[in-house]
Amino acid sequence: MARMMRAEAEGEGRLGMLMVGNVIVNRVKADCLDFEGLRSVPDVIYQVQGGNYSFEAVQKGNVFYNRARSAEKRLAKQTLKYWRQHPSKYALWYFNPYAPCPDTWYGQPFTGQYKKHCYYEPQANTCPGAYRW
Repeated sequence: MARMMRAEAEGEGRLGMLMVGNVIVNRVKADCLDFEGLRSVPDVIYQVQGGNYSFEAVQKGNVFYNRARSAEKRLAKQTLKYWRQHPSKYALWYFNPYAPCPDTWYGQPFTGQYKKHCYYEPQANTCPGAYRW
């Protein structure tokens, strides 16, 4: 998880990496929509959808290039202990559009932006697991 957080959001600093960690943990907890049956962090990281890995860092191999440093390992542990913050608090998706964030992403509402990443949580009443702690 620490490697994934670094690969996906190192350029967005500590908070950006924590928010990516939120999305990973949220997908494990959700058990709905595109994330049914995912039971572990590796299940989420290596999930394949539509013939591709869900995360760009796995598709391009970036997650394998650099080891996690002690700082990323601490951030991963913090996220696994249920650290949460808006806009990623309940988000199941994020991406960097290289443009303004769209109001929806695959029909899911925009919750906010942190630096270059846009975050999206499930529509109301479609994924109760995403909001359970």
